[in-house]
Amino acid sequence: IVLCIAAAAPTHAADTKQAALDKAFDAAMTPGEGQKRLQPMIGSFNVKISTWVHPSKPPIESTGSAVSSWVLGDRYVQTMLSSGDKDAAFNGIGYVAYDNVAKLYQAAWMDNGSTGMTWYSGRLDASGKSAVMKATTLNPVTGKPSPLELRLTITPDGAHASELWGMGLGTTMFKMMELRYTPVGK
Repeated sequence: IVLCIAAAAPTHAADTKQAALDKAFDAAMTPGEGQKRLQPMIGSFNVKISTWVHPSKPPIESTGSAVSSWVLGDRYVQTMLSSGDKDAAFNGIGYVAYDNVAKLYQAAWMDNGSTGMTWYSGRLDASGKSAVMKATTLNPVTGKPSPLELRLTITPDGAHASELWGMGLGTTMFKMMELRYTPVGK
């Protein structure tokens, strides 16, 4: 009987360890509350784009459209943005997600105004309506690392705004771009 109990002990420990691993992997990969907070961003939007080349000058204004949808099983919000005409088009693709393990929101952005992708991470505030997500990118003029901030505001009706803050050629952060998304039909 003692041999049977001793032989069963390692199996029980292995089963407990496997159950803990299974639970951790399920929590890591299953969409939950973090993803649900992004739901208002899903849909078709009219977009007002303001771009500041210099903080003391007025912004350049344009309009566009965007479609945002869930991809990969409601884990990531994919946004496809298009603005301007064929001679002055601004097009971008963005992804926003909640990382269940890191407990952070993440965003990736790429557009036809650069050849690199920018990766942001940060947290939504307690209300779930705004976030400051930070990134570092190389300044195209100096080649040195430069901080960026993506300031996101979400309202329950789906309207949301993305502000891109950076230093440009200066040493002080300023709003470089703002994209205001209004649900189509509102």
